Amino acid sequence: MDTKKVKDILWHNVKDYCLISVGLVLYAIGFCGFILPHKVVIGGMAGVASLIYFQFHIPVAASFYVLNIILLALAYRLVGKQFVLKTLFGATGLSIFIAIAEKILEDYPIFIKDDIFLNCIIGAVMCGTGVGIALAHNGSTGGTDIVAAMVSKYRQVSIGRMILYVDMTIISSSYLMYHDLDKVVYGFVVLIFLSYMADMMINNNKQAVQFTVFSKRWSEIATRVNSEMHRGCTIIDGTGWYTKQEVKMLVIFCRKNEALQVYRIIYSIDSNAFVSQGNVNTIYGEGFDESKVKARAKLQNSEHAERHDSNE
Repeated sequence: MDTKKVKDILWHNVKDYCLISVGLVLYAIGFCGFILPHKVVIGGMAGVASLIYFQFHIPVAASFYVLNIILLALAYRLVGKQFVLKTLFGATGLSIFIAIAEKILEDYPIFIKDDIFLNCIIGAVMCGTGVGIALAHNGSTGGTDIVAAMVSKYRQVSIGRMILYVDMTIISSSYLMYHDLDKVVYGFVVLIFLSYMADMMINNNKQAVQFTVFSKRWSEIATRVNSEMHRGCTIIDGTGWYTKQEVKMLVIFCRKNEALQVYRIIYSIDSNAFVSQGNVNTIYGEGFDESKVKARAKLQNSEHAERHDSNE
């Protein structure tokens, strides 16, 4: 492996860990500053750790860390070494940040007095943003994120939705212990906003756009898109019905945050180019995301072949 590739890998890893740390800090502040003071039970291991804290007065950070270590031990073979290492980093870091935030914010509270609902929303937005940032950079805040990551690895279901299902169970079970319906409702408010923010942060990195370009200088545009952006282009033959002349239609797929660069390339070459842009939710294939549907289909075919062989 050459030096440039090593530096690129090192840079991406450092960037990932730094951004995961930012997500952990946001989560810790949102949880300890706005949710925990009102004794609202949320989903995930943070919610389970909160129940333990309210019942047995064991620090949230301690029980949160122990529960995550147990989950990681169970998930090791399914999600892989790299994910486990980053999740271990996330669970350890979040436990430390929660312990620090809980101590500081107990002496210097930041929540809004006499408004539990608004505090829940602020806390949920911060926690959801933190979860989203961590997951978008191949990390995790631990807890039900681990379960969601395991399921989403083999099923076509969003991580935010999987977190929603697991956390609903945890929040609902808190009613059996405290019989306080108001706190359960506030817990669901947190869950909804947290899941939405997590999905938005994650899917923002996956959003893509499709360009359809009509230009007499299509060859130059395609060449520059290939060389400068390392994105593929497809050339389609067509006929302009108004002019009755043959035309070349250039189709380009790219990430949403690359759209501006595509426009700059097109109009720096041909200021009269005819361009349309459409939003694409997700693209599967080389250079983009890997589809879990294919993995499922292969698994089913393999199982079918094994059954067929055993019958013979």
